[in-house]
Amino acid sequence: MFAMKISMDFLLLFKMKKLYIIKNKKSLSTVIATVLLILLVTVATAIVWTFVNNIVSERTEGVQSCFEVESSEKVTLNDYYTCYNSTFEEVQFSINIGDAEIDSLVISVLAEGNSRSFILTNTDNTDADGLKPYKGIDTDPVKLPGKNEGRTYTASGFAGATKIDWIKIAPIIEKKQCGLSDATYEVDDCSLFAS
Repeated sequence: MFAMKISMDFLLLFKMKKLYIIKNKKSLSTVIATVLLILLVTVATAIVWTFVNNIVSERTEGVQSCFEVESSEKVTLNDYYTCYNSTFEEVQFSINIGDAEIDSLVISVLAEGNSRSFILTNTDNTDADGLKPYKGIDTDPVKLPGKNEGRTYTASGFAGATKIDWIKIAPIIEKKQCGLSDATYEVDDCSLFAS
């Protein structure tokens, strides 16, 4: 009887240990499955990101975006050389282009409710209606400044205007006009700078 009781206790202990091992194996397998699933998702995400990043990089390599030009002050007006000559009814403005390559530039000038727009391109333009290089004549070619350059221009055709309300510039990249890259809302009279 005593031997039978020991064997039954031993049998009970063995069954309990077996149940404990089975429960631990189930919980251990759940943890391993979760870790493996997280690892699999992480690897898949890395592979997809690398693939998409390579495609996007190849398509945009060497292409300047409007966002880059607008947000980084790469195409700006130089206020120091910007003024209005009311005697000759001409606006003088200076364009600076930093580390950017643009196709052309739209310049808009508002004078007492009347606006005029000019387009500067990378090629010599001898037919820029009312636009000429600073201290040049009307037949001189007008060209957009190159990369890391600046140029000053004179625009005519503001008869009767006593002041300029604003000058705004917007680059054109890949045949798409970007938003404003710079503007000036206070255009002084050039006679104030004459000595």
